[in-house]
Amino acid sequence: MIDRILEQRLAQELQSSQKIIILYGSRQVGKTTLIHKVLRQLNKKTLFVNADSGEYVDILSSRDPLRLKRLIGDHNLLFIDEAQRIPDIGINLKIIHDQKKELRVIVSGSSSLDLANRIVEPLTGRTWTYTLFPVSLEEWRRFRKYPTYLLDSQLEELLLFGNYPEAITIAGKDRKIQYLNELRRAYLYKDILALAKIRYPEKLDQLVQLLAYQVGQLVSIQELANNLQVSRETVSNYIDLLEKGFVVFKLPGFSGNLRKEITKMSKVYFYDLGVRNAVINNFSPLNLRNDTGALWENFLIAERKKWLAYNFSYANTYFWRTHTGAEIDYLEEKDGRLHGYEFKWNTKKYRSRYAPWEQAYPNGTFECITPEQIGDWLLNTET
Repeated sequence: MIDRILEQRLAQELQSSQKIIILYGSRQVGKTTLIHKVLRQLNKKTLFVNADSGEYVDILSSRDPLRLKRLIGDHNLLFIDEAQRIPDIGINLKIIHDQKKELRVIVSGSSSLDLANRIVEPLTGRTWTYTLFPVSLEEWRRFRKYPTYLLDSQLEELLLFGNYPEAITIAGKDRKIQYLNELRRAYLYKDILALAKIRYPEKLDQLVQLLAYQVGQLVSIQELANNLQVSRETVSNYIDLLEKGFVVFKLPGFSGNLRKEITKMSKVYFYDLGVRNAVINNFSPLNLRNDTGALWENFLIAERKKWLAYNFSYANTYFWRTHTGAEIDYLEEKDGRLHGYEFKWNTKKYRSRYAPWEQAYPNGTFECITPEQIGDWLLNTET
């Protein structure tokens, strides 16, 4: 079993906090496995509800305090898996919470798409929210027992097959590819299609393919709309749904109010590169690919997203590009300071300075991240 960084935090919250714990994350990312592992440590009398099976859904959507109280009985912990399946789940959890403040509650959802809308408003001030991502570089390193100095020689596996727990633990290239294709077909859009009433599901899949080919590039909504023969509004809505379903995420352009900066377009990255490569059906070795640079960029930005979340480090994140062609792959704005990062898979292209960035923002920092530099930037330990 892969040990997850959030395990200790969730255990502490369920021991000491009276707030409802919400754990978001895509299907197959390991939410249920993680929560069951935490619950075994706590040794509490737990009521487990799997909303996918339909059991107890009627009671948990009833808004009936008496029925809810009878359901809870003498349990001292309630775990609801795939809670987005339950109508009015937020209001009903509020009733439960207000009736039995000593009850510990944790709910998981494979899509923030619907769960957030149903929970956030009714439970304002009553929740702690976390996201479980595909396995982070630090979690993978610990699982493989790799010392930091060997990481750069082992990264190709992650850039090709991604970070889903089963993709990491399953043996053999062919089996990994089979799993990722199954993941794409069976789970990738499951909640989006079920909960968002998509009018053109085939267009959604085509959009994901187009985005997969444009990793690291500026995304034109109008160009995508023209290619798909749908409206700009439809494309924007679908990308938003894919974000809420933990398939992709957007990175906006940074503006320091310089007229030459590009800010009206975004870049789109995938949470998992195994999924991305399955979408375009390309698992070729890195030395035979023409998109290795884009894979490296996507990998680092997705890993940094995990690192910031798991370390509770809050930063605004962007890319930086000017109309004259100057570009920084990734930018963090934190505590009033700007930190620019450039990503190079080829270590021979490493550079310690970038004049256009320094001229535009002389008080900002700059760092080039190659496979040799990832330890200091993405790992929680030096061992």
